[in-house]
Amino acid sequence: MNTGLKITAFAAAVAATFGTAYGVGQGVDPVTSQKKPAGEHGGHGGEKGEAAAGEKQGGGHAATVPGGLQISERGYTLDLKTTRIDAEKREELRFTIVRDGTGKDGTGKNVTAYQKEHDKELHFIVASRDLTAYRHLHPTRAADGTWSTPVELPEAGGYRVFADFKPAGAKEGLTLGADLAVAGKYDPAGLPAHSTKASVDGYEVSLKGELKPGKSAGLTLNVSKNGKPVTDLQPYLGAYGHLVALRSGDLAYLHVHPTGEPGDGSTKPGPGVSFQATAPSAGAYRLFLDFKHEGEVRTAAFTVHAGGSAGGADAGGGETAEPGDSGHAH
Repeated sequence: MNTGLKITAFAAAVAATFGTAYGVGQGVDPVTSQKKPAGEHGGHGGEKGEAAAGEKQGGGHAATVPGGLQISERGYTLDLKTTRIDAEKREELRFTIVRDGTGKDGTGKNVTAYQKEHDKELHFIVASRDLTAYRHLHPTRAADGTWSTPVELPEAGGYRVFADFKPAGAKEGLTLGADLAVAGKYDPAGLPAHSTKASVDGYEVSLKGELKPGKSAGLTLNVSKNGKPVTDLQPYLGAYGHLVALRSGDLAYLHVHPTGEPGDGSTKPGPGVSFQATAPSAGAYRLFLDFKHEGEVRTAAFTVHAGGSAGGADAGGGETAEPGDSGHAH
């Protein structure tokens, strides 16, 4: 059993022993190694949108660590100042990105210069360990490098936060992760069932294609409303859709982007939004699609399996996804 699963199982056991209250005092980060090769980044793919968060295949290349599993990488550290909040209460999350050993006294110094990617200096994802709650946030940076954002999370339990960014002057972006504890009544949920269809706010989104372990694969998500294809999706952060994939268990992070972009002369504003993605391993994944229509950003969520489907559901069908609590905010 990997460390992330052990932590989640332990938290559940504590909650069961002491009632249904969840109140871990500090987040625990299971992986802090900085040995990941600099050429790979789990948060972004190549020029055509292919995710780079997979173990390299063949040729004797070293395996890479998927994004979000490490709190420190390539000399940068995610310092989460807020490690515990209360469920169903709007609170502020604060954090910094620290460049190791750059201060005058040899200690870390907050990063204050970033390269914008998809119109933002930093993308911040919050997801529950059971993958039923999700937030895509865009925090505000103070002059001293401290980031902050309000958030309200619907349920107690273990959460993982992800900072997806590219420091100024860096050739590659990276994704760092840290644990967040949310106190309150704890009622752990199972992973939602495999599905290639999702409903959100009257919209229906269907998924075509399969995640494949260690291989690039095409995914197309088609958006409709009231049974009619949506052909006027609006650009959001420079694209018609953003897709985040999290691996069930350790929450390995893949942030992929469409194969085209608005204004390129060939990419249409719906109903389909296409991506290239590579799953780092076989297993279950939760996909979160953000899309904008009629001035509002919505999130559709799916559970899929790389390297084979679960429960007899094939890649071309499946039941409608559980509603869950997915969301996108600023």
